[in-house]
Amino acid sequence: MPTDFEELKRQLLQTDEEYRQLASQHHALDEKLHNLATRHYLSQPEQLEEVTLKKRKLQLKDQMETIVRRRSMREPTSVAR
Repeated sequence: MPTDFEELKRQLLQTDEEYRQLASQHHALDEKLHNLATRHYLSQPEQLEEVTLKKRKLQLKDQMETIVRRRSMREPTSVAR
């Protein structure tokens, strides 16, 4: 049983396919954003892409957190707050 949110997230990565896919997409967007951040100058289309990637990454994080909250509510004694 998980003892905190980080442990619950690790458990979800191993047991929940939806959470794992969201985490994978989140990581991929993080890498793309990192690549854009290493450039000295971003063209207008690149700037738009950066904003779009950041918004999508936040959406994925929100979805992941929803899964964590939903799971923690089912197992309230296993998650320390």
